[in-house]
Amino acid sequence: MLLPPKVAHGVADGTVTLAFRRWRAPDVRPGSQFRTVAGVVRVEAVEEVDPAAITDEEAALAGHPSADALRARLRDDDAPTYRVVLAWAGPDPRVALREDADLTDADVAAIDARLERLDRASSHGPWTMRTLELIGRRPHVRAPDLAAEVGRERDPFKIDVRKLKNLGLTVSFDVGYDLSPRGRAYLARTTRSAPGAPGR
Repeated sequence: MLLPPKVAHGVADGTVTLAFRRWRAPDVRPGSQFRTVAGVVRVEAVEEVDPAAITDEEAALAGHPSADALRARLRDDDAPTYRVVLAWAGPDPRVALREDADLTDADVAAIDARLERLDRASSHGPWTMRTLELIGRRPHVRAPDLAAEVGRERDPFKIDVRKLKNLGLTVSFDVGYDLSPRGRAYLARTTRSAPGAPGR
């Protein structure tokens, strides 16, 4: 479930507690959680509702100026309307992780093992170290340009970078990426290197 940044920040500060969506079937279930720009959001309840019954108060809690304005946004689709109760579940754990650059030998070994598993599972060969080193060398460069440099398509490349982000090793920006403090500390400590690169 995607939330616009303004709405996500509203959930984080408590001013937004509802969302309304038209779905053929609910995309989320109570208890599910998802990441947003403002942290992790939890779904508390999901209920099908009549759009005509939405009140101005509910619309305000969903970040809309009025129920009529909310209904106008829902009017483009004839799928059922669902009322989703949202709550902030806490900060994105990846943010704290990526700032943690005080790596022990065990931390480095654990990251080595995770990256080696990603490399082994890849259909296009080892990619983790090459991608980390590329991002470190070319921060804030557009993803299509980075992908082209290593002979890959943009979308699969972005999916792989997201895997590195989930490990706290990279940070995403409006344009491109950079290594996180944790990612830089890892590259300085690991003995792994990209295929074809000089050994460390």
